[in-house]
Amino acid sequence: MNNKQRRIAHLDMDAFYASVELLKYPELKGQAVLIGGGSSHRPIPKGDGTHEFSRIKDYVGRGVATTSTYAARALGIFSAMGIMKAAKLAPDVFLLPTDFDSYRNYSRLFKEAVGKIAPKIENRGIDEIYLDLTDHPQETRALASSLKKAVYEATGLTCSICVAPNKLLAKIGSDLDKPDGLTILDMEDVPTRIWPLPVKKVNGIGPKSTERLASLGINTVGDLASADLGLLQTTFGSNYAGWLYNAARGIDDREISTESEPKVISRETTFDRDLHAVHDRAVLTGIFTDLCTRLARDLTKKGYRCKTVGIKIRYTDFRISTRDITIPVATADPAVIRRTAGECLRRVALENRFRLLGVRASALVREADVINERQVSQGMLFDDV
Repeated sequence: MNNKQRRIAHLDMDAFYASVELLKYPELKGQAVLIGGGSSHRPIPKGDGTHEFSRIKDYVGRGVATTSTYAARALGIFSAMGIMKAAKLAPDVFLLPTDFDSYRNYSRLFKEAVGKIAPKIENRGIDEIYLDLTDHPQETRALASSLKKAVYEATGLTCSICVAPNKLLAKIGSDLDKPDGLTILDMEDVPTRIWPLPVKKVNGIGPKSTERLASLGINTVGDLASADLGLLQTTFGSNYAGWLYNAARGIDDREISTESEPKVISRETTFDRDLHAVHDRAVLTGIFTDLCTRLARDLTKKGYRCKTVGIKIRYTDFRISTRDITIPVATADPAVIRRTAGECLRRVALENRFRLLGVRASALVREADVINERQVSQGMLFDDV
């Protein structure tokens, strides 16, 4: 049994989208800048190599901020804020459109640079990764410095990194000393560095859970650590309460997942007896809805959304029929999956009895990669958990 202390790192790029934009427009360095709102406000080149930029006070529309520079955040402007609302706070903040092609390119560059030093990587999105550094020979602080240096040399961008005994603490820690932070946490640091934080700083405690905890008088991680387990179980159920109990103490046994991206996630069931679409409609409806709900849950748990939903039917003679439909916006919504899969069903022959029914999700995309792009394009807010 390997009793070696785990060294898990979370590396998070600093204000990633905004920082990429500042590489393109260095004259905005140090300025308050909001990125978002479509492409109608592209900078206009001037003869001296600089650009003329739009201001958010001139924006009209329902667009939201994808991100903002640290100078803009100091003025109260954050991601998911409506641009016209932001203009009331600070009308002279500069406005830039999003450029997802550039963001993906810089994402690739920083991950390649990190991989040359520490190849055990779990990809968590366009601007963050987990690393397993346990077996790396270099001393922890020197290794973290090497990773930060490699990222900067490859991209010209800074990142914040935390090395801790597990993913939970590494994730929290990478935010403690931003920007350009280097943080090292041990279990002994939990009472002093983690317990004073608000509970929302724990990845996995979202806005609704934060509100319910506040109603119980639990506002900090320390409050949660001293809370009665029975009270948590009554409020949240045994599974989530157990997770909250451990999270407040910095306990997390999850491993780094370096597996390649899956191409398909599916759910299917073989019936105890052959069923007919008309005669067994009520039974099939329940089975079908449950399959779609479980598939949506699998997608969410694994951090994916899908753009293609399909069904599979195996008839009593073992013939198989499949149908797929591609939807405009990637989803993990069970209602959308159920509706789309239902449309697929209407495209296959259902006159004969069948013995197996399945639903599948393909054309998968990481939720962390797609959420900003999707919601900015639709002018929607997103939950910045």
